[in-house]
Amino acid sequence: TLKSYSSVIIGVSIITYAELLYMTEKSALKSQNLGAVQVFLSDVDLYFIDEETAIIYSRLKSSVFNYFAPKDKSKRRNFSIENLGFSDHDLWIAATAIQHNLTLVSADSDFRRIHQLQPFSLESWV
Repeated sequence: TLKSYSSVIIGVSIITYAELLYMTEKSALKSQNLGAVQVFLSDVDLYFIDEETAIIYSRLKSSVFNYFAPKDKSKRRNFSIENLGFSDHDLWIAATAIQHNLTLVSADSDFRRIHQLQPFSLESWV
């Protein structure tokens, strides 16, 4: 549980919060899962998006696209970040971690690929 990390400040991005709420909305056990999310969030800090986050996000997204997208301009024209297997949500989460100098904890391989271009503290507890 999070209590075992009591000497560490644990937080989530507002994007992660929104994703958790979305999952509860589509869940068969909506109220039970919403309660679990609320209990989880009572133990963590919430990190919001602001102008600095947006600047970091835009640079990350541009770097990811420039590095991973096809180099041929005609192929890039109709290519999106999603075609590369990245979600905007993950880029916002990474930008938030970078902005606040946080350790991002995730087993999602997209974060390892983002880390190739913009080093930040990244761990997997899985």
